[in-house]
Amino acid sequence: MTDASFEDGREAPLNLGALEEEDLKVLSSLLQDAVFPVTEMSWRASEHRFALLVNRFRWEDRDAAERRGRAYERVQSLLTVDNVLGVSSQGVDRKDKDLILSLLSVTFEPGSDGAGHVLLTLAGDGALRLAVEALEVSLRDVTRPYKAPSGQAPDHGA
Repeated sequence: MTDASFEDGREAPLNLGALEEEDLKVLSSLLQDAVFPVTEMSWRASEHRFALLVNRFRWEDRDAAERRGRAYERVQSLLTVDNVLGVSSQGVDRKDKDLILSLLSVTFEPGSDGAGHVLLTLAGDGALRLAVEALEVSLRDVTRPYKAPSGQAPDHGA
């Protein structure tokens, strides 16, 4: 009899939350290189909620894909930020309905009494800045993984 390995576990969709800055770093690493059309951004001011439907590269599966010689994968995921008081953007033309954005990182800039700003840094000098009452971010996979169209893992030339 042998011990179970990590690979023996059944894959399940991600469903993670971040209430602290350290938690957000984990979400940010999973969201790096996610792509989304500008039309998939939604801010519901009356609900204090901002959401993005992104096509996320499955970083958590990269090593297994390489070991097993199978395709890299992406999955559609919903990134939700609650307690949002306001949204501002830089370098994002929301009128260009064909614009595809690439997410580089998600960080938190603390303010006073738990408030602050969630900063979504985009490739090409774009950014979204969400003023929040408190940090509350969730990431949930909403589709089955699919083969990454490029067939490649993102590479930043590290």
